[in-house]
Amino acid sequence: MRMLKYLIFEFIASGILAIIAAWLLNRMLRKPAVREAMFSLRGFVALGIIVVSSLLFVYGRATYPPNFAMPAFMHSLAPGGLAPSIPFSGIFNFFRYERRFARVADIGADPTAVPVAFTPDAGGIVRIRLTAKEVLSEIAPGIFFNYWTYNGQVPGPMLRVRKGDTIEVTLANDSTSLHHHNIDLHAVTGPGGGAVLTNVAPGEEKTFRWKALQPGLYIYHCATPNVSTHNSHGQYGLILVEPTEGLAPVDKEFYVVQGELYTSGQLGKKGLVPFDAQSLLDGIPNYVFFNGKVEQAPRMHVRVGDKVRMYVGNGGVNLISSFHIIGEIFDTVYPNASIGGALEMNTQAAQVLPGGASIVEFTLDVPGKYLLVDHALARMNKGAWAVLEVTGDAHPEIFSAVGMRAEEN
Repeated sequence: MRMLKYLIFEFIASGILAIIAAWLLNRMLRKPAVREAMFSLRGFVALGIIVVSSLLFVYGRATYPPNFAMPAFMHSLAPGGLAPSIPFSGIFNFFRYERRFARVADIGADPTAVPVAFTPDAGGIVRIRLTAKEVLSEIAPGIFFNYWTYNGQVPGPMLRVRKGDTIEVTLANDSTSLHHHNIDLHAVTGPGGGAVLTNVAPGEEKTFRWKALQPGLYIYHCATPNVSTHNSHGQYGLILVEPTEGLAPVDKEFYVVQGELYTSGQLGKKGLVPFDAQSLLDGIPNYVFFNGKVEQAPRMHVRVGDKVRMYVGNGGVNLISSFHIIGEIFDTVYPNASIGGALEMNTQAAQVLPGGASIVEFTLDVPGKYLLVDHALARMNKGAWAVLEVTGDAHPEIFSAVGMRAEEN
């Protein structure tokens, strides 16, 4: 009920205004002069002019659906070009479907949940199973959204294989979903990155097989039309294809993916916030964050001296990220998450393109709390920050305060 409170208030207020308008019209019609004017020839002519003018205005402003310029096979399956989110086609439809969605207490993927490389089975196949599921969860305390997810989290789980592996991906679509979904893995060589083989209706599942040919860190995402709508509801994640020999060991690894939410109303509006297709097309998200929501408490912890590797992605769909850790310098950056290409050394920020990734490595020398940010810093006001907490011995030869000497009288 807390989630729906503000929608209910809006609905009640709209109803009251409609009743007042009807009452005022009724009072006006009771006056003989008004009634005579409205039902006279002049009144009907004036009404006809208003109706025709209104229709011409609507017709004159008509545009194609937002997907009209896209390839025909990428047009949305939903009316109007952009698939609706809550409250679907209206408040009544939302109340009709609202109870079928699972409530997820914490939508944000755990940044410490970095797997080791998946092991092939006896048949030499790496088998991966994901479930597309539409859920309700909090963006921030008291602010709820209808997320579309892989495995009920944003981003979806990090996947990890090695070059040369043969992989089978099974995608199921939970029976409670209202939309079709699929998966496009940028690590896959083949049409749609697997999307053309995994289009699944609610309650359906499909499997396809592929071979990992090139090492690197890659985005995966839903590519069901309208693609940008699915991605901006949270359907993305990262898959790491390691070299055959694996990556060099480090002390800690973290999984961090930047995302965008496009919601109606102002930033911070309480209650259930519907998806806003126009904001998506304009490229102005209300929320930009790491791992699915505005962070509430630090979840990344390391010690002084630890060498850290972060797998950083950008679920998009519009913004380029300037990934930076305030108070730290990246020892090594893998540009665009290329493994085997040229590396950047001793750099302050990593560019992470929409639908792209980067790998950054660094060693912590000083204890304290370090902010991960997109250094387009206005986005911090929209939630683009997270905390890396470092404990251990201080190193005053690297970082320390200098005492102030009192002025002599």
